[in-house]
Amino acid sequence: MRRINRKLRKMAADLLDLPQDVVLDLPRLTMIGDRQLYIENHRGVLHFSSDKLRLALSKGELEVTGSDLVIRTIWTEEVFVEGIIKNIEVRE
Repeated sequence: MRRINRKLRKMAADLLDLPQDVVLDLPRLTMIGDRQLYIENHRGVLHFSSDKLRLALSKGELEVTGSDLVIRTIWTEEVFVEGIIKNIEVRE
């Protein structure tokens, strides 16, 4: 049932020309160089340290590794991180 619902939402997004990240509840990442990362549509911070950030997603987790990481701004579904970003990984 969940797969059918997802397919219907994808078809509606294509038909109405809507952004898939909004319709399918996908994360949106905006990265500036290797120094700044803006993440939208997360479900909460699971872990944070100066070298690792783990966020819950609607399906899985997002892990950001680097050094001197600092959360500059955090809202309900948005996080702005600065530091030296070395790796970004999505896990289901």
